[in-house]
Amino acid sequence: MNIPTYRLASGHEMPLLGLGTWELRGRHCVDAVRKALELGYTHIDTADAYRNHAEIAQALKAFDRSRIFITSKVPPEMLRYEDLLRTCDRNLRELQTDYLDLYLIHWPNRRLPLKDTLRAFKELVESGKARSVGVSNFRIPDLKEALQASDVPISNNQVELHPLLNEKELLDFCRGNGISVTSYCPLARGRALRNKVIAAVAQKCAKTPAQVALRWLLQKGTIVIPKAGSEAHLSENTDIFDWEIAAEDEAEIDAIGERHRVVNL
Repeated sequence: MNIPTYRLASGHEMPLLGLGTWELRGRHCVDAVRKALELGYTHIDTADAYRNHAEIAQALKAFDRSRIFITSKVPPEMLRYEDLLRTCDRNLRELQTDYLDLYLIHWPNRRLPLKDTLRAFKELVESGKARSVGVSNFRIPDLKEALQASDVPISNNQVELHPLLNEKELLDFCRGNGISVTSYCPLARGRALRNKVIAAVAQKCAKTPAQVALRWLLQKGTIVIPKAGSEAHLSENTDIFDWEIAAEDEAEIDAIGERHRVVNL
């Protein structure tokens, strides 16, 4: 399976589909990551807060690291310059790798100066420990501050995004400023799969509701990182690239109008 990629502002390529690993731990995490890689996934998303770096490292041992895109995230309480550098070094040891493909601020921390954090990110990029850097859960005012304060490209903003939470204004801002968007919780933790509009489009496309939700996000120009533990769901999530949702059906999903957020900001 050849997963298409997106060229980041940093110049590096990021696969459009990744495996989200939130709440995957222990043997279940090792098995899920390994199975994903065997199926052709090349993008694994994790975070310091997930506490599963060691399990991911174990799963990666049998695969060529140069072909894998690893995203991790630094927690908001570790955003001071020295704290961030130490956290990154620890994350690299846990993942048993020399570099991260993408390192994100997991949540904004408005009690700490963002410029200090971004100075540490610049050092990580210049030292090769992080090939690209970015943010997560940043709203437009946060992004404006980051763009103004950073000496290296803000390559990605990872946010909750799905058909029941259409963040058009945020997407437009990111697109206009060269920031890619990764959609987490792309299925709204299952709620999107029960939506009548999505179910009707799925029937029309001869696809599953999950595939329709993920395809809709791709057509919005985002990267998707659905969590999956079973081989069936891992495989199902890969069938989103060689077909399209028709414009009129995409417009119907756009018009759902529900504002259901599953992660409390």
